[in-house]
Amino acid sequence: MVRLPLSPAEVERGERLGALLRRARGERSMLSVALDAGVSPETLRKIESGRVATPAFSTIAAIAGVLHLSLDAVWSEIEPIREVRDARGRVAS
Repeated sequence: MVRLPLSPAEVERGERLGALLRRARGERSMLSVALDAGVSPETLRKIESGRVATPAFSTIAAIAGVLHLSLDAVWSEIEPIREVRDARGRVAS
């Protein structure tokens, strides 16, 4: 299977995810967070550095749980707010 290159938006979202996880981890060691989440420290390091821009949902859910982050909080941090427009192109309220 050939993996398609990531779009610039996916790369940027991966970088935001990594920054969020680093901030949430704080002073905790990468090793302890990774082991508590059931992922390898290498996987966590790659996610935090943005090298894995689109990690599996289950991986993010596990790490977020260990860091006491809701998935809603993770999504709102990494996904930019998009304007919703009506049929006439006006911003919907």
